[in-house]
Amino acid sequence: MPASIQPDPSLIGGVPTPPLAFLPDPDRLFASRARRFAFLAEHDARLGPYLAFLAELTTLQARLVDELPDPDPIPTDRIAQARAHRMPPIDRDALATDEMLHRTLTALCDQAQSLDMPQPAKLALQAVLASDLADRHWLLENILSDRIPEDSAAPHLFAAAAVQIHMARLAATLDADALVPIRAGICPACGGRPATSTVMAAQGIENVRYATCACCATRWNEVRIKCLSCGSTKGISYRSVETDEAAVKAELCSECDSWIKIMYLARNHSLDPIADDVGSLGLDLLMKDTGFSRGGVNPYLAGY
Repeated sequence: MPASIQPDPSLIGGVPTPPLAFLPDPDRLFASRARRFAFLAEHDARLGPYLAFLAELTTLQARLVDELPDPDPIPTDRIAQARAHRMPPIDRDALATDEMLHRTLTALCDQAQSLDMPQPAKLALQAVLASDLADRHWLLENILSDRIPEDSAAPHLFAAAAVQIHMARLAATLDADALVPIRAGICPACGGRPATSTVMAAQGIENVRYATCACCATRWNEVRIKCLSCGSTKGISYRSVETDEAAVKAELCSECDSWIKIMYLARNHSLDPIADDVGSLGLDLLMKDTGFSRGGVNPYLAGY
């Protein structure tokens, strides 16, 4: 007798349900992002030097993923507790003093000395290398809180690069099926804010939106027309530098006067949530005098 066929729960009622989240693959993540930064650098005369520097820095991130010891996975009881209370399993508040994260920051800064970078970045790097434990804790705490003081954007860039490595590796140890939605605009893995969101296909479902965490690179499903800053579905509009068919747009919310970039993979399959956020700086400049504040978090754009 043939085995009974069980219905796919995601297809009950004829409406497929997209997965809540996709966890990062650190090896692939940083390698592909580095290639995207390098491509953008070749095609942007104005931003080229900065994009080329970020390509080298991201290549270093990819190398450190393989060189550093694996982080300890999140304890199973912590994951179960987080799920029961609808909280992210990664405790960002505890990471600023995490020994492995500090080790990652030291390794990144040591090896970054060989990168070609402008003089202000070199001075900032040397400042991080010479900093004491309290100063490094302050840098990491700011990044983990999604805030960067305007007068110290450069040293925070290196701290952010280290946090991205550690957080992506930590998120990769999780089970995506064990995550639960938190609230609009909040990463279900670490509680972070999104850098951007992307409209894409997911497991055969077209035109679904996933936000990308600025810290751990987890992608999570969000309603298409919804503010990722305040959760409102009212007063949403879009602007772009180019035409209505632009691959990168600003999604504006008139309820909270914020905006976050939204990317359309169907129009450009090469888009990266972080690299193309930097590469589309013209959109930030367009939005600068509109009265709307940027809701997306990207330490590589701090100061712009």
